[in-house]
Amino acid sequence: MHQTKKAIIVGAGIGGLASAVELSARGFDVQLFERAAAPGGKMREVAIGDARIDAGPTVLTMRWVFEELFAKAGTSLDAELRLTQADIIARHAWSERERLDLFADPQRSADAVAEFAGRDEGKHFLEFSKDARRIYQTLKEPFISNSRTNPLGLTGRVGRIGLGGMLHIKPYSTLWQALSGHFRDPRLRQLFGRYATYAGSSPFLSPATLMLIAHVEQEGVWLVEGGMHQLAVALARLAKRNGAQIHYGAEVAEILTQKGRASGIRLAGEDARRIQADAIVLNSDVSALGAGLLGKSVARAAPPTLPRHRSLSALTWNLVAKTRDFPLMRHSVFFSSDYPAEFDDIFKHGRLPREPTVYICAQDRGASLSDGIASSAEPVGAERLLLLINAPANGDMQPLGNAQIEALQASTFAVLERCGLRIDALPDAVRATTPSQFEQLFPATGGALYGRASHGWQASFARPGSRTKVPGLYLAGGSTHPGAGVPMAALSGRLAATSLLKDLTRARDKT
Repeated sequence: MHQTKKAIIVGAGIGGLASAVELSARGFDVQLFERAAAPGGKMREVAIGDARIDAGPTVLTMRWVFEELFAKAGTSLDAELRLTQADIIARHAWSERERLDLFADPQRSADAVAEFAGRDEGKHFLEFSKDARRIYQTLKEPFISNSRTNPLGLTGRVGRIGLGGMLHIKPYSTLWQALSGHFRDPRLRQLFGRYATYAGSSPFLSPATLMLIAHVEQEGVWLVEGGMHQLAVALARLAKRNGAQIHYGAEVAEILTQKGRASGIRLAGEDARRIQADAIVLNSDVSALGAGLLGKSVARAAPPTLPRHRSLSALTWNLVAKTRDFPLMRHSVFFSSDYPAEFDDIFKHGRLPREPTVYICAQDRGASLSDGIASSAEPVGAERLLLLINAPANGDMQPLGNAQIEALQASTFAVLERCGLRIDALPDAVRATTPSQFEQLFPATGGALYGRASHGWQASFARPGSRTKVPGLYLAGGSTHPGAGVPMAALSGRLAATSLLKDLTRARDKT
């Protein structure tokens, strides 16, 4: 009988939790160390009085990723969480008179687009949806679910599945160029160009492959009862049920090596314990490694992300407020009047946008249809809101002053009022998070929330894979392959666990 293998996981973000679930289900002795007081990483929540408000990701897609993960651990997603599929993906507004809903049903969306921008644009939407589906289907197995990220290998794998090879995924066109070929109405280009921000990037610099996000949403957007943070809670519960030990308030100061191989960790603080393991999965931004924050002996494992390559950060407000004059959905977007200027401000000039696009998650609202009519299920009284504005990831270099935050807040609420929404926050019921605070939560990032920006056709291949240059050390999280986003981070954790298992099996077979 082989001795039980010990695995240490550093960080209880979605990637680390997915690895913990996978490895504990395979019989590993798993210990997970998280410096925060709760699981989730960026999938965190903020407390305002008795209210608990999601302060990170708010959209659950690619449900199959979690169905497979929960099944491997001997349970099901439905048994652990209550999910509701959103009939309305999001409500979009440009002014009080210009509003457009996108639906889970593509034909409903096409009809809505046709009514909003003309019959031809409705047809163009269906063509765009087919293109997005083709890109997703082309990349799902060869790239998204594959641990190998080499472009030459991808070319061969894509060609073998008979969908036309690399040209089908439009790697050399920008997202904006591709959208300009699909839509004449600039508002539609703006709407679908926003998908680049899901990867922390600019639609004017990122590849057209990000069109696949449109298809991902059409496959299903799910609402989690109790908020998205409950997904992290459920994953932690599942890992513990299978024997994993999770230690909160436990910061890892150093990843230890022996003879060039990762061999354990040293905890921070007065404890300073050294704990040995056969393998380690690191669920943090990879920049923390290259910056030496986890010890000099593993700094070579992955290079830091240079500031010019960082993805978007954000300035967010969590608040409990009363709203009026606009029928919010669970997900609503209020667009700036000059989209190129917004991204020039952020990526070219490194400053807050003078006029931002505003995303609002109204956590107490559904996203459903009643007799074919969009219903916002408006709550009575105050409700929980998350407002998010894209910002440059320079929180480690240019902390925002109060005057800058106040100016952005004024321009933010001006955009909302232009679209007809009024928000009256309750006293002492607002919590702001700036890029500098995101840098404190996620060191060595400058506040970047998505790892490296997906700018240029090679950007996806620049993300590190599961394996590192240090044997026994593996990577998981949104800054690694296959990329940012809740399901992608979960996939990264599963890929890290798979790579770890293969390597330990290969080493055992050699002995």
